[in-house]
Parts: sequence; structure tokens; C-alpha cells
Amino acid sequence: MHDIDDSVVPGSVYLVDVQEKSTVVHAGNDGAIVLSPTPSNNINDPLNWSRSRKLLHVTCIMIYTSTIGIGTVLYSILQPISNDTGIPLATLNAGTGYSELISTLLLLMFTIVAGWGALINQPLALTFGKRGIYLISVLGNTAMCLWTPYIKTKSQWIASKIIQGYLCTPVESLCEVSIADVFFAHERGTYIGMYALFLFGSNYFAPLIAGFIYDGQGWHWVMYWAAIINFGSLIVLFFLMEETNFVRNTSEATEAVQLSTKVGTEKDDNESTTSNPVSSGDLTGVPKTYLQRLALFGGRYASNKLLFTMTYRPVILLRFPVIFWAGFQYGTCLVWYNVLNATCSLILSEPPYNFRASFVGLSYLGPLIGMLIGTFYSGWVGDRFAVRYARRTNGIREPEHRLWLMVVSLLLCPASLILWGVGASKGISWALRSL
Repeated sequence: MHDIDDSVVPGSVYLVDVQEKSTVVHAGNDGAIVLSPTPSNNINDPLNWSRSRKLLHVTCIMIYTSTIGIGTVLYSILQPISNDTGIPLATLNAGTGYSELISTLLLLMFTIVAGWGALINQPLALTFGKRGIYLISVLGNTAMCLWTPYIKTKSQWIASKIIQGYLCTPVESLCEVSIADVFFAHERGTYIGMYALFLFGSNYFAPLIAGFIYDGQGWHWVMYWAAIINFGSLIVLFFLMEETNFVRNTSEATEAVQLSTKVGTEKDDNESTTSNPVSSGDLTGVPKTYLQRLALFGGRYASNKLLFTMTYRPVILLRFPVIFWAGFQYGTCLVWYNVLNATCSLILSEPPYNFRASFVGLSYLGPLIGMLIGTFYSGWVGDRFAVRYARRTNGIREPEHRLWLMVVSLLLCPASLILWGVGASKGISWALRSL
């Protein structure tokens, strides 16, 4: 175990080589961009994967994210389900709320009953491997989708959503870590934005198609199709998704301190500037075979002591105001996102709109378009903003630099919530409310 260095600030990254150090490994598309974390010379290091292999992995993450979202396709047909089963709409809304809340670690730290699923799944994934947790999650979601059409009572409905929420916790907390495993700091924002697009986009797209399935085949087949899609994704992920856990000797924050304080040396103009900094001839180790990559859990990456520490550490981190604020901010956004899902079918199925299920689903086109714009802004634009800002701070990128981008959200979110709530009470045009 290494002694704790109090000078290391988590989240700090030496992103731009303003001091032109010859020992710093640079990205190929921009010689000033520092590759952080510094990749090892191990051939199995995910940071050393080829570009196509990395893109295949991120595609698998998007498939997983989308199919988990499709498993919660009920928002636009809650009223028909209530009419068919006799379960009150308030209970159906509570059930979907439990499912969403349980699957969101940061939000559920403010609840007593739920939210502890990620405190179990996340440490297990970081200790034994993420691939197995992903596959179990999709398999469990498939089973829950098959169970839903046979639910007849309120207690069964709530229980199913609590279990489904626990099984789906990786979609809210593990995907971001998987992206960080294979991409460097200067490019993660783009793929995190893409992940957010599929995470929230699937939850907006699923109710859209659910309405048409209900009109044609009934609400039971909405869940059957969700189960079919989830099982199909399980097959794809089993054969294509790889394990990305890799034990490193240093952290990004430690590298930031070392590189920012190290005396600069004369830059070597002949130094390699490829995005894969270690050539294939310099890599050591034996590459895993395809059959080895198919292992459900491929190894052990942490001790039992660290496993236990990772279980309670997120709760302790709430002592830090920045962690508490970030959790509160993210949780608040999800709360209002759930308000939209919980009230959309109720409002648009009643006068003065009287929409059938398929038209209620079409109302989600507006949020989908907004998601496309928002994720591009926060992801692709955010990456370039972070690099530009780091140039002004001696090459160090701090997490809070991206907070400037939230000014737009600060203005648009309250306005949209007022438009939705007041619009419902005043019966304004559905086209205006879709904005």
C-alpha cells in the first residue's frame, strides 16, 4: 500500500503540455494534448487497444444502455395498464419511480429505502469484473420484462419495479467507468455525452414505440417485445463485450501532480505522437485469446478489504460539499425527468387532448430532439471547452471547469418545467408543451 499524498486532488488532470515536457506522452491529433492516464506497456491494457476495438466496446455499452432503457417502456401506456389490471395509476407511477430511483445511486443516497443497489453492484464489478455484471443485469431485466404482463396486484407491481431497479443499477453508475477505462481524459466527454444520449434517449424513445405496439397488439406485447430486445442484446454482448478492468500503479491525479511540478526538459521533436503511444512492437505480455475474453469473470482486481471499503466509501464522501451538491443536482434532474414520465400519459390521455397511446408516445419526440442537442453540447463541445480552459490554467484541467457549461441548463430547465406544469393546468396546445 502507498502512503496517502494529501497534495493530490482527485479529478485534477494534466491535460495540456504547456511546459513542453519531452517525457509526456501526447495525443496524435494534437501534439500539446497529454494522454491521461499514461498507458502502460501491457498489451492487454484497454488504453492500448486499437481504435476499432475501443469503438466496438463503446458500441456494446450503448447497446446495453438502450436495452435497459427499453425495459422501462411503460410511461406512455400507464393509463391503459391501470384500466386493464385495476391497479391505481398512482401505484403504477410509484412503481416506475422506484425502478428509476433504485437504479440511480446518487439520487437514492437521499432516500432511506432504495438506492443501495449500486453500493453492491459497483464494488463487485470493480473487484471481479464489469462484463459479468453487465450480462447478469441484462438477463435479469429480460426476466422482469417477462414477469410484468402477469402482474395482478399492487404489491407485485411495486416488488417487480424494486427488483428491476436493483438489477439495472449498472446503467447509471458503471457505464461511465467503462468509458473511462478505454478512453483518455481529453476524449471522454464525447463518449460520456453519447452515453447520456442513449441513457435518456432510450427512455424517451421507448414510450414512443410502446404506444404503437399497444395500439396494434396490446400492452402485454409491449413487455414481450422489450424482453425479446433485451435477450437479443444479451447474445450480442456475450460475444462482443470485453472486460475493461485493469490494475494501474498510479492515478490520474497523482500523474497530474508529478507532471505539473516536474522540471521541463528540452522537447524531443522526434518523439512519437501517436494516439496509441506504445507501438505494438514495444508492448509486453501475451494477448488474451477470444475464448479467454468470453469469460464471465476473468480475474480478481481488488482485495476483500478494498471491496468492503468501496461499499461504504460513497456514503462517507457525502461529507464533502461538492459530492453532496453533485448528487443533489443530478438527483434533482432525475426527479423532474420522472415527473414528466409519470404525468405524460395521465395528462395527454384526458381532455382536452384525449390522445390514444400512440400519440402519447409521439409527444416524446420533443425530448428526443432536445437530448440530441444537449448531449452534443455537453459532450463534444465540453471536451473542447475543457482543453481550451486548461490552456489558461498551466495545463491542469479541474472537474469544476465544465460547470460553466451548466449556465444554459440553469436557464432552460426551470423554464421547461414551468411550461409543462402550467401548460397542463391551462390546457395549452400540445405542440407548445412538447417544446
